[in-house]
Formats: sequence, structure tokens, C-alpha cells
Amino acid sequence: MQNVANKVNKNELDKVLARIQGLRGKTVARGCTEAEALLAAGKVAELLDRYGLSMSEVDIKKQSCFSEGIETQRRRRGSLDNCVGTIAVFCDCRAWHEIAQDGRIRNIFFGLPADVAGARCLYEKIEEAFDTETENFKFGVLYDRCNSHQRRRATISFQLGLGHGVCTKLDKLKETRNTTVRTVGGRDLVLIKNSVIDDELANLGLNLRVSRANRSRQVFSKAYHSGRVTGESLNWHDKIGEL
Repeated sequence: MQNVANKVNKNELDKVLARIQGLRGKTVARGCTEAEALLAAGKVAELLDRYGLSMSEVDIKKQSCFSEGIETQRRRRGSLDNCVGTIAVFCDCRAWHEIAQDGRIRNIFFGLPADVAGARCLYEKIEEAFDTETENFKFGVLYDRCNSHQRRRATISFQLGLGHGVCTKLDKLKETRNTTVRTVGGRDLVLIKNSVIDDELANLGLNLRVSRANRSRQVFSKAYHSGRVTGESLNWHDKIGEL
């Protein structure tokens, strides 16, 4: 009987991983916009919550944690990297940054397999949105009015605002999700998952600490505001199609 239960749980995990993989592959020719990235976040949340509610507390605690690294090819942190922690919280994971020997940044997600897959998917969608929305900004009036010496700072300011806007949206959605899941399932999935992750981190001898950049940055307020508005503009009640 135990083998049958394990097989069922494995099948459900395979299904949700396949659906998340399918969501990762859903792109459009013009790239992923901020709205599409946040709609993808809603779908990731739906898949993870449905899967979590289908499992018992014992089933969750039997799972082994998994880590996945994302190579950025960058040596300096940017606004996208500032979203990593919020993405991790949204997907009930832990996250940290590593610096390779060549100085390039690597973002790590650590948690239960489905949650890590969801975090990877969401990171990629937001990364695509950064590229698309930055290009859109560069075709806009604000950028056009900047002289050649101002345009780099204007772009950085826009991306900083965009990242803050996206994180604000994810935080709000996460708060709503936690309340809904507790109401429907009668238990706190986040606390259960955190317990599993904390135990695995302890077994690995990893002690994560929160560090904040102590660096002030001059921004162009109009460009920053434009990015923030873009990041906060989505109506969360919108849906995307079933996979």
C-alpha cells in the first residue's frame, strides 16, 4: 500500500513539473512583457498550491530538497537580482547569490522540487519581461529626451522601479495566497515547507544570512516612476490559459 501511495505522489509531482516546464516554454515572438510575466506568476502559484493541497503533511516532509543555479553572465548585481529573494518567498524557497571564480553572479534557488521549478520558471519570465520592457522604455519619450550621457542612468532607474513594482505585486499576491491556502486546507503549507527546508539546510551545514546592499544610487525620478508603474499595473484577477 505504501508503494502505491509513493507512486501516486511521484506521478503528481511529475505532472506539476511537466506543466511548469510547459509554462516556461510559452513565449511569444515579441518577448515576454511584464504583464505576461506576472500572469505566469499567477499560473505558477495556482499549480503549486493545487499540488501542495493534494499532499498530506507526511508526504511533504518525506520529500528531499533540491537546488538549481541560474548563471547570470554578469559580474555586477542589477535590479533583476534584487527580485530573486521575493521570487523565492513567492515559491516557498530559499535563495542566495554565489560569485564564481571569474566574478560572475550565480543565483541559487533551494527548496522542494516543484517549488524550485516554479521559482526557475518565474525568474525566467521576469528576466524576459525586463528585456522587453527595457526595450519599450528606450523607444519612449523619457528616454528620447535624455542626452547620451543620461541614457544609461535613465535605463538603470527604470529597471530599478520595474523591479520594485514587480516585487510589490508578488508580495501582495503571496499574502493573498497564504490566506486562501490556509482557509481551504486548514493548515499552513509555508510553515511545513520551511521546516523541511530548515532541516535540510542544517544537515548541509548552510547558514544563510540576509545581507543588504549599502550602496546609495542616484536615479532619475521620472524614469524610476515609469518603471514602478509598469511593474504595478497588472490586474491580478486576469487569468492565462490552462496548460
